[in-house]
Amino acid sequence: MLMDDNNCMNNNQSNREEMLHKIKCLKFAITDLALYLDTHPNDEKALCLHNKYCKELRTLTDQYQKMYGPLSIECPCNKWRWLEEPWPWEGGVS
Repeated sequence: MLMDDNNCMNNNQSNREEMLHKIKCLKFAITDLALYLDTHPNDEKALCLHNKYCKELRTLTDQYQKMYGPLSIECPCNKWRWLEEPWPWEGGVS
């Protein structure tokens, strides 16, 4: 039984890290496209891609916050959970 609990915790941590990685990638792509659109405002393909990534980010961020708590002070979601987990210097996720 203990082995199953460890597997579940490892899978949960892995899923959390994967979600954070996807969020970071989407944020980078959105910022990069925004910079491109500053100089190419009529590029419809880039604008559509920017909008698509923004929507994906919103969905993934909402999903992450429902599962693991807020990602930033601006998005506290349903519950104030800042103090429920270890701080980064205590081994928590930064």
